[in-house]
Amino acid sequence: MSIRPVVSTSQAVPTMEGAGVKLHRAFGFHDPAMADPYLLFDDFRNENPQDFLQGFPWHPHRGIETITYVLNGTVEHGDSLGNHGTLGAGDVQWMTAGSGIMHQEMPKGNKQGQMHGFQLWANLPASLKMTAPRYQDVQGKEIPQIIDDDGTSVKVVIGEFWGKKGPVDGIAADPLYLDIFVPAGVRKRFQIDTYRNAFAYVFEGAGSFDNSSKPWGVLLEKEVGGEEVNIRDMSGNRTLVNFGTGDEVEVVAGPEGVRFLLVSGAPLQEPVAWHGPIVMNTKAEIQQAIKELRNGTFIKPAH
Repeated sequence: MSIRPVVSTSQAVPTMEGAGVKLHRAFGFHDPAMADPYLLFDDFRNENPQDFLQGFPWHPHRGIETITYVLNGTVEHGDSLGNHGTLGAGDVQWMTAGSGIMHQEMPKGNKQGQMHGFQLWANLPASLKMTAPRYQDVQGKEIPQIIDDDGTSVKVVIGEFWGKKGPVDGIAADPLYLDIFVPAGVRKRFQIDTYRNAFAYVFEGAGSFDNSSKPWGVLLEKEVGGEEVNIRDMSGNRTLVNFGTGDEVEVVAGPEGVRFLLVSGAPLQEPVAWHGPIVMNTKAEIQQAIKELRNGTFIKPAH
């Protein structure tokens, strides 16, 4: 087994989307090879309802899949297929835009006015760009959670891990999407398919993902396996960690533990033509999509 090195870390950037929703973007509208097959990752976390209540009114998508994971508050959604519902804390929605869909997402927050969730965009391969749209809502109680002897907790949102399988399936990127908590001072390794790209996104606490077996500069009070563990460069709140190749990701949790999403997927290695929420393979396909939006033929009839 080989530990994946950290090739870069970065902070999510404050961004405004929709009708004025303030969020943080970890990546998006970048070099598509960087996180292939993933295109965009947003952290919509806010305690001020005025910063998110205007939501994301009706807008189009084509050529991608979106995975929305809600931690706190609620999100009301509707789409051109006639689907509508509400995502609550712990719930997940997977939507395949395929040939084209119009939808809206309206965050409502909890009783205290707090809202927190994530949205990940996964690219569709050329062969599935114009597939029929579909979606799936999954309640949080359906997501398996594994708690290891050392207190490490893993929620398997998508994919298979530690003998458990997440309830969301059928996504073209065949992703692994885990919500992980590692207690203070614990050193932990998580196996990842060597041939998949992978990233971690830290949203609570802090931890070190790089050079965890080397000497460190700042001593942690807690020992790990009888050994003193020193933490030097810890990744904290809203940090994106991109990994190189290898079989495992290793983390040493900081003094308050660390909670992060660990996501991997099989790269498509296809050309990307991008126009906001429409992602195709060629500029001509983008121009065709825009033409269809204008003439009212963007939404294809069900077969």
